[in-house]
Amino acid sequence: MAFPENFIQELTERSDIVDVVGSYVQLSKRSGANYFGLCPFHNERTPSFAVNPSGQFYHCFGCGKGGGVINFIMEIENLSYPDAVRFLANRAGIQVPEETVSRDAKKRARLLSANKDAARWFYEQLTTPGGKRCTDYMAGRRISPAVAKRFGLGYAPERSGFQQAMRAKGYTDWELLDADLIRKGEHGFYDTFRDRLMFPIIDVRGQVIGFSGRTLGDAGAKYLNSRETLVFNKGRNLFALNLAKKSKAGYIILSEGNIDIVALHQAGFDSAVASLGTSLTPEQARLLSRYTNEIILCYDNDGAGIKASQRAIGILERLDLKVRVLRMTGAKDPDEYIRTKGADAFRNLLEGSEDQVDYRLNSVKAKYDLTQDDQKVAYLREATALVASLPGPVERQVYAIRVAGEAGVGQEAVIQEVERRRKQLLSRARKTEEQNMNRPERIAQPAEKELRYHDPISAAAEEGVVRLLYLEPALASEPGLPDAKAFSSEALRDIYSILLDRIRKGEAVSVASLAGSLTPEEMSLLVRLLQKPEQLSNGRKALQDYVAKIREQNEADPSSDLNALRDRLRERKGYHS
Repeated sequence: MAFPENFIQELTERSDIVDVVGSYVQLSKRSGANYFGLCPFHNERTPSFAVNPSGQFYHCFGCGKGGGVINFIMEIENLSYPDAVRFLANRAGIQVPEETVSRDAKKRARLLSANKDAARWFYEQLTTPGGKRCTDYMAGRRISPAVAKRFGLGYAPERSGFQQAMRAKGYTDWELLDADLIRKGEHGFYDTFRDRLMFPIIDVRGQVIGFSGRTLGDAGAKYLNSRETLVFNKGRNLFALNLAKKSKAGYIILSEGNIDIVALHQAGFDSAVASLGTSLTPEQARLLSRYTNEIILCYDNDGAGIKASQRAIGILERLDLKVRVLRMTGAKDPDEYIRTKGADAFRNLLEGSEDQVDYRLNSVKAKYDLTQDDQKVAYLREATALVASLPGPVERQVYAIRVAGEAGVGQEAVIQEVERRRKQLLSRARKTEEQNMNRPERIAQPAEKELRYHDPISAAAEEGVVRLLYLEPALASEPGLPDAKAFSSEALRDIYSILLDRIRKGEAVSVASLAGSLTPEEMSLLVRLLQKPEQLSNGRKALQDYVAKIREQNEADPSSDLNALRDRLRERKGYHS
């Protein structure tokens, strides 16, 4: 949506990117033109996330993400462009002009309002005669009224006046449909949630964005979650994180079912959260990393739970989070364990939870009978491969000695095998990198995987045109500028068109002013190409050269250029056919 130019300018002037990013990322002292810190969007140990105060943009040299202060808030807070603008306006104490509220923004506000009113209605049903079925169920699960209130639990009756109540509050059937509070069948609209214990899904800003309903009997799916809507994306949110983020525990417990989370909080473990009907996603992991450095996995004690733990470990460790795994015996899930053994027993489990490497090695060991020689060899093969993947040499040696002891073989032999496998891993990685470098179609490609250059030589010139126009908008009046259709890259074509349009309308050209017009991938691409040097002292000549190269590539056979580029690379790197 379009906000007034003067409003966006005032907002960005009062939202210095170093201050805003610094509230999320620990930035080091200034190095050259930039401040540096660890990227909040991918796992890294050496800071490659740069914040440029003069240009008011950020750029990660590792993952490629980049943009201005509005883009940063969109990414880190998982907000749309209008909501990110409002977030910054609230932070800066600036009022957003009411006339700029777009149709999508109004729709989003209506859906959030409908969800909030629905949550209240579901909660009120617990005190009606029809709600006794649900309150009896909660009593059987030992859910206290106080905890039910804290989570905003409610009841969706089998047959109710839900639609009538929501219509009485002014919501249309289409609004309720968009919020997935009702659905449309052959015979008209019907309630999405029926005869279910209702769990409002509340985001970290305290907004009801959706619902999860648990069946009270054996019919139907155990849990029914809201479909994805304008305000709800289940892969980007976690149940109860709005509560767990306030915990003083120092870690977050990641479990599966909503009932488990309620039981854990009631027992005093207030840092528990759950994914929403899906395996842990990278987006959920990044969200968790904003609130803790340590995760304790507490999945169900079955095959699916073990598989989910293994997958979650791989995602979480890429964010440099400490991961421990809790093993339960005698109960299938945390709720049952606490009900049968008590909170103190569960606390002892937490204190004795395994490091993720221990957990993975024990899982490997459980697959083999180490009294049999062939099984012992198979165990050593799998275990040494796992240990070889660990980054630290001391860590590899410690666990290699552990593996040797488990198998009853010499330590030196296992250590040597681990290091041999380590060299193989590194060698394969180097070969893959060299192969990629030797492929012309990979040369000069954007870091954003969604954006591919079909003609890298033309794209390099297209980047130059975009860079010059951004840095010297007056060049837009030069004769002979190419039509956007001449650009080989769709992403650069879009950026070029938007830049030209803004310049010719006399509008400001800055990363902040473009935030509402470019996709996140296009913005990252723009910021990346702005990092490259450009001879502005003779910008007119440079522009002419870039335009000439674009026209030359339009007239040439692209494949011949790629082959020539490949041959030059082979000669440079010493490859011979």
